[in-house]
Amino acid sequence: MAEAEAVQLKEEGNRHFQCQDYKAATKSYSQALKLTKDKTLLATLYRNRAACGLKTESYVQAASDASRAIDINSSDIKALYRRCQALEHLGKLDQAFKDVQRCATLEPRNQNFQETLRRLNTSIQEKLRVQFSTDSRVQKMFEILLDENSDAGKREKAANNLIVLGREEAGAEKIFQGNGVALLLQLLDTKRPELVLAAVRTLSGMCSGHRARATAILHAVRIDRICSLMSRENEEMSLAVCNLLQAIIDSLSGEDKREHRGKEEALVLDTKKDLKQVTGHLLDMLVSKKVSGQGRDQALNLLNKNVPRKDLAIHDNSRTIYVVDNGLRKILKVVGQVPDLPSCLPLTDNTRMLASVLINKLYDDLRCDPERDHFRKICEEYITGKFDPQDMDKNVNAIQTVSGILQGPFDLGNQLLGMKGVMEMMVALCGSEREADQLVAVEALIHASTKLSRATFIITNGVSLLKQIYKTTQNEKIKIRTLVSSDKTILYSVATTLVNCTNSYDVKEVIPELVQLAKFSKQHVPEEHPKDKKDFVDMRVKRLLKAGVISALTCMVKADSAILTDQTKELLARVFLALCDNPKDRGSIVAQGGGKALIPLALEGTDVGKVKAAHALAKIAAVSNPDIAFPGERVYEVVRPLVSLLDTQRDGIQNYEALLGLTNLSGRSDKLRQKIFKERALPDIENYMFENHDQLRQAATECMCNMVVNKEVQERFLADGNDRLKLVVLLCGEDDDKLQNAAAGALAMLTAAHKKLCLKMTQVTSQWLEILQRLCLHDHLSVQHRGLVIAYNLLAANAELAKKLVESELLEILTVVGKQEPDEKKAEVVQTARECLIKCMDYGFIKPVS
Repeated sequence: MAEAEAVQLKEEGNRHFQCQDYKAATKSYSQALKLTKDKTLLATLYRNRAACGLKTESYVQAASDASRAIDINSSDIKALYRRCQALEHLGKLDQAFKDVQRCATLEPRNQNFQETLRRLNTSIQEKLRVQFSTDSRVQKMFEILLDENSDAGKREKAANNLIVLGREEAGAEKIFQGNGVALLLQLLDTKRPELVLAAVRTLSGMCSGHRARATAILHAVRIDRICSLMSRENEEMSLAVCNLLQAIIDSLSGEDKREHRGKEEALVLDTKKDLKQVTGHLLDMLVSKKVSGQGRDQALNLLNKNVPRKDLAIHDNSRTIYVVDNGLRKILKVVGQVPDLPSCLPLTDNTRMLASVLINKLYDDLRCDPERDHFRKICEEYITGKFDPQDMDKNVNAIQTVSGILQGPFDLGNQLLGMKGVMEMMVALCGSEREADQLVAVEALIHASTKLSRATFIITNGVSLLKQIYKTTQNEKIKIRTLVSSDKTILYSVATTLVNCTNSYDVKEVIPELVQLAKFSKQHVPEEHPKDKKDFVDMRVKRLLKAGVISALTCMVKADSAILTDQTKELLARVFLALCDNPKDRGSIVAQGGGKALIPLALEGTDVGKVKAAHALAKIAAVSNPDIAFPGERVYEVVRPLVSLLDTQRDGIQNYEALLGLTNLSGRSDKLRQKIFKERALPDIENYMFENHDQLRQAATECMCNMVVNKEVQERFLADGNDRLKLVVLLCGEDDDKLQNAAAGALAMLTAAHKKLCLKMTQVTSQWLEILQRLCLHDHLSVQHRGLVIAYNLLAANAELAKKLVESELLEILTVVGKQEPDEKKAEVVQTARECLIKCMDYGFIKPVS
């Protein structure tokens, strides 16, 4: 009865449909659906109701009903075509295309299907063209920004989208050609930091890798305006402007490593004048009171990075000669600043150390003795010009300058100590009543007393004054310095005291059973003193750091070998390791020269001392900028101690922190990666990638991610008969996000470097495609981006491999990701997905519009 009634309702619905009463027809079909379970009838009813939905423009319902009919019969050609029509109206052209493609396959001679196929193909290509069109995106941003009545939030969003466009070559050129620089200059004039930051970051992207554009922008914005922005107190602003200047310098000097051909090469013949102008303004920033401490640091960072030669094999050191002639006195002024004096420039904790590093790099970059003599004479003239019996502040600045040079090029500093009156002035300042004078004098004496002859002079002429200061001062910074300066023969005693203060001696493991046994036999059981507990030790360490213990330790390390025994070195290494325990303290340790002081302790001394020093180096190398912590060629000396900690006889924390340190170093330059490779660290790093301990495995994989950039490391992956590539692919499939990120980064670089590895990746494990798809759909944008890069590399490797990927679900994933509207966070992800789709178009898998 129910089935018969359902058939009657179907017929009734058909009559309503013919009479164009689509609502009544829908009602009849819906009633019939409730009465039948016959699959053939169900498919017909759903298909007919979908037709009603199309007529009433209920496209979501129409698509749903057609899908239900297709679920019953996948070859239901009418349902497929009706779903295609509904999806087309809903704007889901790619899905509609698939349905009509299926229809055309089932009935290839149906002209209606063929026409729809052509129409949809044209619509999809046009949609992709508009979607990917840089012109329309740039125009949209300009319209919002130029409209003064537009919502402030929309203007801010538009400015942020410009940052994304500025990083793309087509977008950067469109902004540049479309009077965008003038608009960005207007944004720089606003007093809203977020808009100014957006403008600066957009300009930075536009300057990257394009010499002509960088030159034009430098002239349009003006270097004095750029430096003024970098001088602000806002740390984020200073860093952003620093990045802009670095992009300009890289493009002008050719450091971006991109080729410049045709018009661009003809437009920009010589950039030396512009580079010299940038350098001159950075030097002027160093001595301006209007510049914030952050701004001064960024100026020093730029000079440190761009003036000295990166490779001493290059003959031309003209940039260094220019800075020595025009800016050395300015750098010396920064080094000689005394924070407690009213005339002091705005500084941060790192400013003087950055200036000392710059002096050291400049001095190392000189090629011959006449150049070094000229450098020394400028320093001598500057220091002697500061000596003034009537002005104590000038004398203090002079001695502070000598102290700063001693923390840079030590040989030059020792020559300056030999100048008439310098040592005498140091001792005389100890007798001053001002604490600022005493602190500067004692600090200088520490650095001066590392040579036995200087120490003898101090003992003869200044010990009584130092003792008097120690007794009378309440300033702990001065106390600790006078203790170390007064008598070098007490180094071992001082070191032992510091070991006790920091609890950095080896503590034997207490076995509870043995303690109970000792108590039972009425033996004495030593108990931990309340002030040896961690809280008290941490307080003592903080007080020591605040008092300037690093400067004292640095001085002790520099002492003559006759004074500094291997046992003392071991004690100093223990103290350094204890002081480096808290990551927050490592920046100040580096700023006071602790990184440099640890290197000799890690290379010479007792075995225990070398391990302790190497561990302290690892802690610093893991979190610090190696260029600042270990300036110049010293950074290469750090590698061997860190590699020694990878030995399986070392404990887990030493292995882990050594891997972190090597990761940081290997990310700096290929020369460092080559050094790590030559020290035979690769087998140890690979072994830790197999480690069961999650953190060790992650750290090793992150290190390998940086190391695979090196060609010799890549050769190890290319070699036959090993599972290195298989391991990296499988690690990409782990659940740990950080591990996945590192492994995917390594795989992305390997597949980009060698097409052979792209093919090999598909052979090492049957899970490769599933792992790749998971990466491309990952929740974390960084992992997802790396997965998409791998996909692009495989698509670009060869057409056969690309076809295999397109026939999988990867094409759908790429389409979904590529369709997203890119914001600043998603820009790289969306752009890479679109590049993959364009590569598919190039192969003809997605046909472009003719």
